[in-house]
Amino acid sequence: MDLVTVDDVRTAADDLAGVVLRTPLLPSRWDDQLWLKPESLQPVGSFKLRGATHAVARLDTQQRARGVVTHSSGNHGQALAYAARVHGVPCTVVIPEGAPAAKVDQVRALGAEVRMVAPADRLPAAQAVATEQGRTLIPPFDDRRIIAGQGTVGLEVVEDLPDVEVLLVPVGGGGLASGVATALRALRPQTRVVGVEPALAADAAESLRSGELRQWEPARTYRTSADGLRTNLSALTFAHLRARLDGIVTVSEEEIAAATTRLVRGARLVVEPSGAVATAARMFHAAELPAGRTVAVVTGGNVDPAVLAAAATRPDPH
Repeated sequence: MDLVTVDDVRTAADDLAGVVLRTPLLPSRWDDQLWLKPESLQPVGSFKLRGATHAVARLDTQQRARGVVTHSSGNHGQALAYAARVHGVPCTVVIPEGAPAAKVDQVRALGAEVRMVAPADRLPAAQAVATEQGRTLIPPFDDRRIIAGQGTVGLEVVEDLPDVEVLLVPVGGGGLASGVATALRALRPQTRVVGVEPALAADAAESLRSGELRQWEPARTYRTSADGLRTNLSALTFAHLRARLDGIVTVSEEEIAAATTRLVRGARLVVEPSGAVATAARMFHAAELPAGRTVAVVTGGNVDPAVLAAAATRPDPH
């Protein structure tokens, strides 16, 4: 399978200028070997704006006129709606029932049409819109443009911390991990890129262990509070992770909750559970990880107010 290259990632970086925030690296106050990459600070609250912006920028004139469509639990939908609005492109987002209301409301606020469907129907519904309306389907992760765009996170990490030794990346559909691993393998191959998944949605860990793509049904993955990580890998992202990811660890729901609290109270970041899993790996599974200067990607902050309130009032683990 033809994999994304670091040159693809560099091309994406050019497309992001003026739309996507170049997020800083924040040293953590509780671990002198840990830095945080707060993608929660993006205008739409997550790293997804990178891939969506690159994908929309690559559309031709006719495709822009017909518009775009995607399926998303919320973050990619917001990102595509934002990127489409910047470029004056119509946008439809198919969202699975059960997605956080805060994310659904934000997609609508950005001017996109929203269609709610059962979780198992999200892709077929998006494909139907593409066929009926002639819109270009821009999936959340199963797309070379998306992977290249997300890989710009890796470019920035290497620029800001050239001697980074470990990079922890949440894994849902695998687009971010695929892009980041691509960038690091080319720019700093000695850095270990490790994926992190919720134990209740560990299809990627199972796939990488078995050497073949494994699919988990929504009934299994929807048990995790990390709603952005309930999606399975695609053949494309699995190929990237098999070739370029250095390992994967899983974290429990209790560890995700504790890491969310640590980031909210200790780093003063607004963080959703999906965005806390990389930090959870460093907090609770350091013995399973390579040692050294570590960056944890905080992928998003589009959190339900009740979840944020619980994180802010829960005792900070020490």
